[in-house]
Amino acid sequence: MRCPFCGHLEDKVVDSREAKDGDAIRRRRECLECGRRFTSYERIDEIPYMVVKKDGRRETFDRGKILAGLLRACEKRPISVAQLEGIVDDAEKEVQDSLDRELSTSEIGKVIMRRLKSIDKVAYVRFASVYLEFEDVSAFMNELKDLVRSRENTPTKKSKKARKS
Repeated sequence: MRCPFCGHLEDKVVDSREAKDGDAIRRRRECLECGRRFTSYERIDEIPYMVVKKDGRRETFDRGKILAGLLRACEKRPISVAQLEGIVDDAEKEVQDSLDRELSTSEIGKVIMRRLKSIDKVAYVRFASVYLEFEDVSAFMNELKDLVRSRENTPTKKSKKARKS
């Protein structure tokens, strides 16, 4: 810290305390060259997590937007808010784990759709219909067919019991 009086770079901290508003640390310092005291304030400079939209724009990550979209997709479905919060937590973790502190909305959407698909197929289709922006009905039908095929390939409880017998 440079002394505001003589410009010397070395000082000692005489007193430290939280600032009145609570978002900074107030430090009382004494210059080791001229002996005069001065005050400095330290604030945490948080870099927000960002999402890159389809058109290239960047905006801050907003849990509320994701939760609102999930609530619409899961309306009248047997999915708890805790499960939805878990999905949002997963999406947020993906952004936090990215090296650039940003992630594309398509990557975030994939995380959400993967989780929704395992929880509730109807909610998955609702979310996918908005998120994937299907060009026409045939693209939407192809997604439904893939969903049905994946369901048919998943062993059911009955088939597991039949194998044991």
